[in-house]
Amino acid sequence: MHPIKHFKTITRHRHRVIAHCKKAGIFWQGLWHDMSKYSPVEFWNGAKYYFGTQSPNVGERKEKGYSTAWLHHKGRNRHHFEYWTDYNVVRHMVMPVKMPLRYLAEMFCDRVAASKIYKGKDYKDSDPYDYFINGKDHRVIHPETSDMLEKLLIMLRDEGEEKTFAYLRQLIKDKNEY
Repeated sequence: MHPIKHFKTITRHRHRVIAHCKKAGIFWQGLWHDMSKYSPVEFWNGAKYYFGTQSPNVGERKEKGYSTAWLHHKGRNRHHFEYWTDYNVVRHMVMPVKMPLRYLAEMFCDRVAASKIYKGKDYKDSDPYDYFINGKDHRVIHPETSDMLEKLLIMLRDEGEEKTFAYLRQLIKDKNEY
């Protein structure tokens, strides 16, 4: 059980996301990022399964076959594509829904910050893209959302943070949907 280490990790992560959200032009949205991680179900499971190099949800899944912390988290945080599913009355199944741009932007900020926290001094701008590509084949995400996230991650990898955040900030300012 590592409550202090877990608290420091999630707080450092939140602060990184807030800084990235500011660069993306969604500062006020960033202030609310991941507040549910301080709720009992998420915090204490995070402390129990703390690694420091990957999500604690991995450990809870290995032990239980699912993560109660993740189920709680994804249902309360719109910056996760898993939040954006709904029942399709025509196809009679749950399907992914296209994410609004501001939540997709926060998801991008979240992925970059998570890579920086978990990789530490070894972080490279290609890390968030590599993580994305690793799970692409089995991710249930709206195709347009996936394509736009991939575009941003490729831009980050190839052109760096400054250009990518400037592009994202302008896209949000123009209120253009992707």
